Amino acid sequence: MSKGHSVVAAGHALTAAAAAEILADGGNAFDAAIAGVCMAFVAEAVFASPGGGGFLMARQAGRSTVKLFDFFVDTPLKRRQADEVSFFPIEANFGPATQEFHIGLGSSATPGIAQGLFAMHEALGTLPMKRLVEPAVTAARQGFPLTAFQAYLFTVIAPILQESEGTRAIFAPGGKLLEAGDTFRNEGLAETLSWLAEDGARLFTEGDIGRAIVAQSRDRGGHLTMQDLTRYRVELRDPLLWRHGRASVALNPPPSAGGALIAFGLAYLEALAASGEAIDTHALHAAMTATNEARTRHGEGLAERLAGGVLADEIRKAVRHPKAYRGTTHINVIDKDGNAAAVSLSNGEGNGFIVGEHGFMLNNMLGEEDLCAHDDWREGVRLSSMMAPTIILEPDGTVTALGTGGSNRIRTAILQVAVNLLAHGMRVEDAVTAPRIHVERDGTTSFEPGLPEDMETALRALGERARPWPAQNLFFGGVHTARWHEKRGVEGAGDPRRQGTSRTV
Repeated sequence: MSKGHSVVAAGHALTAAAAAEILADGGNAFDAAIAGVCMAFVAEAVFASPGGGGFLMARQAGRSTVKLFDFFVDTPLKRRQADEVSFFPIEANFGPATQEFHIGLGSSATPGIAQGLFAMHEALGTLPMKRLVEPAVTAARQGFPLTAFQAYLFTVIAPILQESEGTRAIFAPGGKLLEAGDTFRNEGLAETLSWLAEDGARLFTEGDIGRAIVAQSRDRGGHLTMQDLTRYRVELRDPLLWRHGRASVALNPPPSAGGALIAFGLAYLEALAASGEAIDTHALHAAMTATNEARTRHGEGLAERLAGGVLADEIRKAVRHPKAYRGTTHINVIDKDGNAAAVSLSNGEGNGFIVGEHGFMLNNMLGEEDLCAHDDWREGVRLSSMMAPTIILEPDGTVTALGTGGSNRIRTAILQVAVNLLAHGMRVEDAVTAPRIHVERDGTTSFEPGLPEDMETALRALGERARPWPAQNLFFGGVHTARWHEKRGVEGAGDPRRQGTSRTV
């Protein structure tokens, strides 16, 4: 471990630098996380936007409790008639795999990030919000060279970034997508962030940007109204706490799904270990398969049944009878005092239309198949999410913050890194870079190169359900991870699958 006092792990060098700058200026982990979020809007525009939602898992120094700030999106209060709604499919091309998403104004749920930032700041921040947005505002105005990874992401969702005049002006000026090395700037977003720091979250509700969101929705086939924006509330929740060995794992609670699914996977692996099985890739494959089956059977009730011990017998039976056979980013900050912030945020992939001249798209969460299959959603509820910002507390005082993007791969990516850290005792960097697998509900198994030979042979024997990837890929998430101990120091790792980076301060 490095002897640096604080550690940041994030999805872009600029995001990490913004957080580190605030730490160096005397801010705490939560100030730094807010600065990192604002920079992610600029530098990680495919993954994050003021038009989306997210979560903060927060641990304050000296406290044994952890709290979850839920500022994810709400479904609209009233659904418009289908013939009035703009909602249409596009295909994201990951290379070896494709995924269908829906965009248009009818794909947008009520955003919560602006309210979330100010809820975080009011409860936990120390520096003025004007200071916290400064790094992002400067980068958006001056511009910066587009990295090869961000340029690649532009090609993955090219149909979205080229859908409208507004998106083309930012991402494809002159009609051609920006490429690696080109200067990327977003002056409209710079103005929005400066304005947000001045006016607060009301800018996105009854303020000018809120009115622009409502007008766009009304005129271009969306569901959102002023009532949706003004009734939105950030929710403060107790995390789903799960014991794994001697560690306490704080996971995203319902109505989100990701935390419960990770807990089920951890419980299944513990049962395997108790029966004498090795916790290896074969075990992970079995745990992912069992988790998919549990999700199908129990749905939204999975977390409650886990917490009540109801599924213990089911897990044991599954162990005795084994089977034969989307855009998100994450920021971790742990400061010198042990305050820990794990923030996951997402805009989906964006709905394809810039809000006025404000430099950002609203989310397309109602077009995410893993969240709202076939446009099937209930009105006026907090949407469930796979996002799972996680904090692990160990008996010796070690604090670990981790999280990832990756749609329905979030739960399997976090599960694997957590197991690498807790069961195998790996260093953070090794735990993050180890090869991963992912099992879909239909049994299709994607896997990266570098697995043990016997496991790769077994997976390839699945035939049509085997999906080998030629190299590590963002498809398997980007589990940026930070770890802190008062005496041993800090270590961090940004996941190379999503160009992650870490910094110590």
